[in-house]
Amino acid sequence: MIQKCLFPAAGYGTRFLPATKAMPKEMLPIVNKPLIQYGVEEAFEAGCNQIAIITGRNKRSIEDHFDISYELEQEIKGTDKEYYLEGIRKIMDRCSFSYTRQNEMKGLGHAILTGETLIGNEAFGVILADDLCLNEQGMGVLSQMSELYKRYQCAIVAIEEVHPSQVDKYGIIQGEKLENGIYQVSSMIEKPSIQEAPSNLAIIGRYILIPEIFDILRKTPAGKKGEIQITDALQTLAHQGKVIAYQFQGKRYDCGSVEGFVEATNVFYQRSQNAN
Repeated sequence: MIQKCLFPAAGYGTRFLPATKAMPKEMLPIVNKPLIQYGVEEAFEAGCNQIAIITGRNKRSIEDHFDISYELEQEIKGTDKEYYLEGIRKIMDRCSFSYTRQNEMKGLGHAILTGETLIGNEAFGVILADDLCLNEQGMGVLSQMSELYKRYQCAIVAIEEVHPSQVDKYGIIQGEKLENGIYQVSSMIEKPSIQEAPSNLAIIGRYILIPEIFDILRKTPAGKKGEIQITDALQTLAHQGKVIAYQFQGKRYDCGSVEGFVEATNVFYQRSQNAN
């Protein structure tokens, strides 16, 4: 059972400036709920009740969101507005939250390494909150991956097919198909050109990682833009046959982009209207 989930949330969110000048991108709302709450709910559904969040300067509102607001709760006590806090209260009651700061923005690999003190020596999930995933037909993406981890007991990355013109925005895998939607990864490359890309199977913001990843990250040299890439570290595990790629069930919305954010807002608003 994967019990811990790590949320790297220290990035600047430059694609949403000026909105993110003083507000974390993870707190941007899809309808009436911030992105990071959707991610935490997905983690909780997957059995993770220990939430570890990597923050940075100007990210205090994330900590405040997963805490009691005495003045607000007293103000709406006994009114029909208490209903709006039921979801976040459930998460707060059943999960523990721990935080540490990433003092330098040196890539996703560095962010994950920063979380070692919160994770310890066990397998753990990773969710990038601005990849908002929705599976109308069943389990969330991390739940699907947790079931797969029980079988394979190795690192797992979630993948989806992207248009060849988009491969330079993702980590791209190469691997052997084991069964429908599951690949044994042999190699991967971070943001390749169309000519370099071994496939159009792109890694999205869902991982299950094994504790060996921390020692590997410590030895991983900085790659493009001076950043430590999780893709480069996973390459080492892939060469040991310890990485599975999973083509998940559901749809991902890239809420790190304005277009994806607007699309997700429209979809989730329509779902809320249909539920009423």
